[in-house]
Amino acid sequence: MTGFRTLFYKELLRFWKVAFQTVAAPVLTGLLYLLIFAHVLDAHVEPYPGVRYTAFLIPGLAMMSMLQNAFSNTSSSLIQSKITGNLVFILLPPLSHFEFFAAYVLAAVVRGLVVGLGVLAVTLWFAVPELVHPLWVAAFALLGCAVMAVLGVIAGIWAEKFDQLAAFQNFLIMPLTFLSGVFYSIHSLPPFWQAVSHWNPVFYMIDGFRYGFFGVGDVSPWFALAVVSGFFLALAALAYWLIRSGFKIRH
Repeated sequence: MTGFRTLFYKELLRFWKVAFQTVAAPVLTGLLYLLIFAHVLDAHVEPYPGVRYTAFLIPGLAMMSMLQNAFSNTSSSLIQSKITGNLVFILLPPLSHFEFFAAYVLAAVVRGLVVGLGVLAVTLWFAVPELVHPLWVAAFALLGCAVMAVLGVIAGIWAEKFDQLAAFQNFLIMPLTFLSGVFYSIHSLPPFWQAVSHWNPVFYMIDGFRYGFFGVGDVSPWFALAVVSGFFLALAALAYWLIRSGFKIRH
């Protein structure tokens, strides 16, 4: 696993060397979301009985930041390597397909968790959400970041230029995360839109993560875990096949 450790370390250095952009910037964005939405809605909305809107919002913002940054880490790394031509230095060494896949995904998970912890740290000044089930928090944080990291691998392999990757992010990732219940409980929606939300896999990541804080959610955490796990396995199988086949990497 020497190749895995080297590539994993390289991917960690890649985002850590520009931490002001890759970590501090999304933490600031999460803080701004909290300041705006909490100021407008805190006195008017009670998503769950006895739960302030500000406290409700914090886990959602942290999870949204984790998911978006986990996706960005793998997708941007691969597209940059393809466009600049230095991907060949990763393909030439005797790295197994699993080492290639695992190094990119785990590095993206680390970036997502670092950003999520940063968002939680700066937002705790405004409200301290409960932590009823820390294991659920950890499970959904890790699994959610892994899902978006794998999706980033797929996007990075598929895209041939930056505007294709931007389209993938703007028309798929952003709608999925913003319409997943980050800023609201889906029970406040009309029945039709509640049904639509249940087809959004990111909704289950957000809801399961928030359940770990408050012990209450819009769906069962076990069902949410099953959906997210199934989604991860399906995407991981597709990403591994793309890497193994050399689709838009070797050919």
